[in-house]
Amino acid sequence: MTLDLDTSTDGVLTADTHLIQSFADLHALKQDGARTVIVGADGTMVRDSEGNDLIDGIGGLWCVNVGHRRKEIIDAITDQLNQLDFYSTFYNFTHPTAAALSEKIASLAPGRLNKVHFGNSGSVANDSAVRMLHHYNNRLGRPNKKKVLSRIGAYHGSTHLAIAMTTPAYSKGWDSADDLVHHLRSPHYWRNGEGMSEEEFLDALIEDLRSSIETIGAENICAFIAEPIMGAGGIIVAPEGYHARMAAVCADNEIKYISDEVVTAFGRLGHYFASKDVFDVTPDIITTAKGLTSGYQPMSATIISDEIHEVISEPGEKFLHGMTYSGHPAASAAALANIALLESEQIPERVRTTGKIFENALRGLSDMEIVGEVRGSHFMMGIEFVKDKATKKEFEEHEAIGLKVAQACQARGLIARPLGNILILSPTLILSEEQIHQIAEILRESIADVASKL
Repeated sequence: MTLDLDTSTDGVLTADTHLIQSFADLHALKQDGARTVIVGADGTMVRDSEGNDLIDGIGGLWCVNVGHRRKEIIDAITDQLNQLDFYSTFYNFTHPTAAALSEKIASLAPGRLNKVHFGNSGSVANDSAVRMLHHYNNRLGRPNKKKVLSRIGAYHGSTHLAIAMTTPAYSKGWDSADDLVHHLRSPHYWRNGEGMSEEEFLDALIEDLRSSIETIGAENICAFIAEPIMGAGGIIVAPEGYHARMAAVCADNEIKYISDEVVTAFGRLGHYFASKDVFDVTPDIITTAKGLTSGYQPMSATIISDEIHEVISEPGEKFLHGMTYSGHPAASAAALANIALLESEQIPERVRTTGKIFENALRGLSDMEIVGEVRGSHFMMGIEFVKDKATKKEFEEHEAIGLKVAQACQARGLIARPLGNILILSPTLILSEEQIHQIAEILRESIADVASKL
């Protein structure tokens, strides 16, 4: 059976009036109906309903690591559905693909992170991590050890707890579990390190952590959660050595370290997991999603240490947590096929070269008048626009500079993601060197076009 869908622009937009878009200005959408309808994809490209081919500069949403329309993953999903379409992993039930995937992930994760719980989004993975640590501390007789340290500029999801751990800018006007979370200083040196060397700024960040622990009480804090590189908070790279020093302070205070690798895992920074290989940290928990299946199926994983698992699996209580679709057979098959492609084509290894070419090509835009900072690493880059480079003065929100540049890029065949005064690029990991330079050229033309009209 083939679905009979109207894929014309008018047809889709008529039906789309019933769809609530995520993180959108719903009033503006209702008024002007300005939407882009994506109807097809292949490799590094997508196609809109008007027949325009566009470079997918955001990889779907940080996630299509191996590229679109990979037959190997599609066939694996189809074969799995023909064999076992669905069964849960509740109670004493399991199935071959979930079991095999958990084993594979454990083999790739650093240290003694050998136990895996599956969900269907990064938000769920992060909620699960905290919920497990709350239960862990209950079982150790520490019922007050529940608060979470996060950071200004972080993004950890949009469920009730995950949005509380996310930078407050994302929850303006919305309620969340704020009482559980304390936000530490942003580690963005370019914006927040005025008058300090980078080393002095790092010392200040560590002191902020220590003073926060002293004020709140280590006995009340269960975890510190951190993205190796902040993603939707603006592509913020902390000073060198930051993660290792933060982890050491946490360990001294029996605070678990959660590494949110929803974006950075499975090749985006050139490794399956960036925590240990790039930032020299072996966390107590790693959360991941997105690149786990390259977006072909919704799936996430919360990977915990043997030590945590030993406590929460001791006799006396059941593990009262889980979702219907945890370890879904088709999602597990997609992840296994995706990882097989990453391995057989040595995509993470290639990213260590092509990702640096991409990074350097974008850093070359720093000479432009309104480009304040180009930051990030490999295939995870951000461009921040400023009114004045010397003072780093920001554009006003109503000027929508990021959106204007993104629109100029799309008119030239590139999808980029606007985030206030920032433009984010997180493309598929299979870009050719020619495509990388094409993206840089489109960016330069688009930024110059917008700047000329200011």
